[in-house]
Amino acid sequence: MVHQLSREQARRIAVRAQLLTADRPTSIVETVYGLTVVNIEPTAAIMPSADHILWSRIGWPYQPADLKQAVEVDRDVFEWGGFYRLMSDLPLLRHEMAQRPAYAEAREWLAANAVFRADVMDRLRAEGPLHAADVPDTAQVSWRSSGWTNNRNSSQMLEILVTTGDVAVSGRDAKGRSFDLAERVYPSDLPDVSFEAAARERTERRLAAFGIARAKGIKQPFEPVDVGTVGEAAVVDGVEGEWRVDAGALASIDSFAPRTALISPFDRLVFDRDRLRDLFGYEYLLEMYKPAAKRRWGYFALPILHGDRFVGKLDAKADRKAGVLQVHAIHEDLPFSAEVAADVDAEIRELARWLGLDVRGLAGE
Repeated sequence: MVHQLSREQARRIAVRAQLLTADRPTSIVETVYGLTVVNIEPTAAIMPSADHILWSRIGWPYQPADLKQAVEVDRDVFEWGGFYRLMSDLPLLRHEMAQRPAYAEAREWLAANAVFRADVMDRLRAEGPLHAADVPDTAQVSWRSSGWTNNRNSSQMLEILVTTGDVAVSGRDAKGRSFDLAERVYPSDLPDVSFEAAARERTERRLAAFGIARAKGIKQPFEPVDVGTVGEAAVVDGVEGEWRVDAGALASIDSFAPRTALISPFDRLVFDRDRLRDLFGYEYLLEMYKPAAKRRWGYFALPILHGDRFVGKLDAKADRKAGVLQVHAIHEDLPFSAEVAADVDAEIRELARWLGLDVRGLAGE
């Protein structure tokens, strides 16, 4: 059976799966479980991506200190592959960790630096947790790259050992990440899960987090968007090709409680630009890497979600030194109705209040 969905139904499935309706989750653990992963991007034109993603779901009960508590004290959440994940999901990643590094160049470099690797592990065992800058570089062969990692041997070794599961990110502070032996960060009593069961559960959870997705999606390291054959087949009115839809989402397809949300540019709801165009008819591009003169929406414009539609972009910046959330522009994809304008205005003020800033640049300010 192939389910026939309207675009509105498909959008609502996607938004609800991403926990962006008025039925908010109540905790970090509940949120991360529902999303499967939370992106880690420290760029803070507004706030770091993890804080933004969690705040946009949980709302006022969430505070950045709660995430620090969950990661560094309670150990309910851990960092791997550029995402925060539930510690209870660690068994689902063990097989992938065992296959890391994924690229021959990194495997060869690791093999050539066996003594350096042992030195790093010994240093962490004796003194950890440590920042990368505190780990002496005793590399036999330097890491070569055309990017910023060139010759940064200690940080590169730690990065690789995190992917293999030998080292773990212990926490973050003003100096950046600290690292320790994985055995001191990860619980020892988590169950073993077979390769097949882990792969299946990760894919099913991924589809549940998307609600609706293509069988094959754009490539992304560490956390793919492909869902294969899990779920049920569906087609969406006016959109070419077949989709996979989560059975649980179909069961509650008529239940949707809309709200307005300001979305992080690194949010999984907007990550796949093709899906965004197909389901929402929405064009979006993060323009922070573009020259200012070529930007249409601003350096760090936030997608504006209203109900099941993306209605515009917010060009704003949190100026903490001045104590203001500076609104440069609100770009309307279509002219806002009075209701939409009022809801967007209220959400901007709510964001500023949560950040502890005054709003500057809105009408009446």
